[in-house]
Amino acid sequence: MAGTLPRYAWYGDDFTGSTDTLAVLAEGGQKALLFLRIPTPEQLAQAGDLDALGIAGATRAMAPEAMAAELDPAGRFFAGLGIALLHYKCCSTFDSAPHLGSIGAAVRALQPHFPNSLLPIIGGQPNLGRYCLFGNLFAAAGTGGTVHRIDRHPTMSVHPATPMGEADLRLHLAAQGLGEVGLVDYRSYGDPGGLATRLANGAGPLLFDIARVEDLAVAGRAIAAWAAPAPMLVVGPSSVAQALAGTPLLGRREKASCAATTPKPSGPVLALVGSLSPVTRAQVEAASGYARIAVDPVRLLGEVGHAVELAAEAQRLLRQGDVMLVTDRPVRAPGDTSKVAAATGELLRAIVAEAAIGRLVVAGGDTSTLAVRMLDIWGLSHRAALVPGAPLCRAHSDDPRLDGIEMVLKGGQMGPPDFFALVAGR
Repeated sequence: MAGTLPRYAWYGDDFTGSTDTLAVLAEGGQKALLFLRIPTPEQLAQAGDLDALGIAGATRAMAPEAMAAELDPAGRFFAGLGIALLHYKCCSTFDSAPHLGSIGAAVRALQPHFPNSLLPIIGGQPNLGRYCLFGNLFAAAGTGGTVHRIDRHPTMSVHPATPMGEADLRLHLAAQGLGEVGLVDYRSYGDPGGLATRLANGAGPLLFDIARVEDLAVAGRAIAAWAAPAPMLVVGPSSVAQALAGTPLLGRREKASCAATTPKPSGPVLALVGSLSPVTRAQVEAASGYARIAVDPVRLLGEVGHAVELAAEAQRLLRQGDVMLVTDRPVRAPGDTSKVAAATGELLRAIVAEAAIGRLVVAGGDTSTLAVRMLDIWGLSHRAALVPGAPLCRAHSDDPRLDGIEMVLKGGQMGPPDFFALVAGR
């Protein structure tokens, strides 16, 4: 990779959250690019000089053994670039479990490549309604919604794959193999001497309370200072990038100027809704102007020719306007989840191969994340702001039909009720 090498990189445990980190960096003036797998030398050359680079993964939906196989090569790649700080970007609600999407498994795979004695964990992201107080995580239910302790959150406490039954992130992460997790609670941020003493005595996992936006800069300065002696791994949502803005790891950049309004799509919008979140389902019910196609995973997997029928119907409707594919709840067996993802990816591939798409939208769901990975896209760059947590991106592909297409990847909890109207430019 020619030119100045970046000092900061991130690996996202799913695609939707990875683009949020991309937006934080780009809107802060950093030149950043998100790859959808470990990039080839040719793709790095096409990217040019970067201030930060990321890889969007799907580890949130993986068992520990599969996570290790995925993350060890990624850690080796980042270390080979000379990255000073690797951010393992987890969901802002920290939904994970010992058997699925384990943050502990991620740390065990990545930390050998980033051997700093300190493992900082950033515990909140206020701009998304996520707050960590005395180690306990709280989250708003939807944009501007009521804030709940995470183990009482109406969605995350009953998440179909990784329900959050413990609000204290120290205990939640210890159960995933991180051992004793220390805490820097928010009261120490007003006492620089006390904070320095706390860090000087610290090694291993250390959770930082984030209750206010102002807490981020204090935590970021402390982390940057500790990253100097040896390459460091940091765990947390996109607030890790927010915290490090202006530190030597990212440098000071003039914030990018954002358009007052999001550009309108140049052609029809294709939306894939895989999320079972009540927030996303309410957004679907509020959406107008889309022709809807129900996708039954059982039929998609079991009926020969059904995918061809769905693709043909979507292509026909896209010639008339915007289209929304809405998947039903998939079968719960782990093997079936990957099969549904593969079949949905093939369906998307077939639709895009024959239809002119102006904008592709994927709304949450681990199955949807895995499906997007099957498309012939190797990278995403930031195009414009849309809603917090779900920016408008530009796809990079060697396929001219996909190169330059606009994409929005939205987590299940993100966006206002009129999200689908906003993304369609209405």
